Amino acid sequence: MGKLQPAQMLPIRDHNPSGRTPYVTYTLIAINVLIFLAFNLSLGDGHALNVFYYDWGMVPLHISRGQDFYTLVTSQFLHGGIMHIGGNMLFLWIFGDNMEDEMGHIGFLIFYLVSGVFAALAQWIVEPSSTIVTIGASGAIAGVMGGYLLLFPKAKVDILLILIVFFRIFPIPAWVMLGVWFALQIGNGVVSDPDLGGVAYWAHAGGFMVGLILAIPTFLKLGGFSYWQVNHGKPPHPDAEYELTSSRIPRVRRK
Repeated sequence: MGKLQPAQMLPIRDHNPSGRTPYVTYTLIAINVLIFLAFNLSLGDGHALNVFYYDWGMVPLHISRGQDFYTLVTSQFLHGGIMHIGGNMLFLWIFGDNMEDEMGHIGFLIFYLVSGVFAALAQWIVEPSSTIVTIGASGAIAGVMGGYLLLFPKAKVDILLILIVFFRIFPIPAWVMLGVWFALQIGNGVVSDPDLGGVAYWAHAGGFMVGLILAIPTFLKLGGFSYWQVNHGKPPHPDAEYELTSSRIPRVRRK
C-alpha cells in the first residue's frame, strides 16, 4: 500500500446484493484472515516471517527455474499487513458475491484461483529474474473485478472520496470505477521500477484481463449483449438503497 494521497477514491459497497448466499466468497475471506492471523501475528515482523513468505510466496526466479509452481496458488493467501489484507478483502466482499451468484459456487472458486495463477504469471513475465517475493490475493480479486466489468458494467458502486479533510460518499457506474482502477495499474506498472518491489501492478493488470476473458463463457451463457439489455448492465436483483444519516456530532459556532 502507498502513502495517503491528497485525494483518494475507495469503493465501499455496490447496490446489488446477490440473490443467494456467497459461501465461497465468505470462505475465501475467512481463510485469508485466518492465515494472516495465524502466521503474521505469531511469527511477528522478523526473520521467521520473511522466511515464511519466501517459502510460500511466488518468487519469479524460482518459476523461471521450473521450481515452486505451488506458490502460484499459495501466494494468493498471504498478506504483508493489515492494510494489505483489509483492502483486498474489502474488494472481494464488494465484487465477489454477484460473480459467484452467476457462476455458481464451484465455478466461481475455479475462476478465482485460475485468475490468481495467471495474475502471478503476468508478474513473472515482466520480471522473470526477480528474487522479490510476490504475495497477496489482489491478482485473483483483480480477475473478479475484470469479470464484474464484463457482466455488470452499469452496476452502481458507492465510492468514498477523500480530499484531505473532506469526505463524501457517492455512487458511480462500475465501468467508471473499474476502468479508472485498471488504467492506474497499467500506468503505475509502466513508470514503476520492478526491482524496488512494492505493488505488483502487472499482476493486477494481468489478473484483470484474465478474469474478463474467463468470464466470457458465463456472459454468453447468460445471453451476451441481450443480458445487458434485459438487466440494464446490472446484476439481476433489485437495487439496494442506502441512506446517509446526519452526523450526531454537534455543531459549534466559531468565535
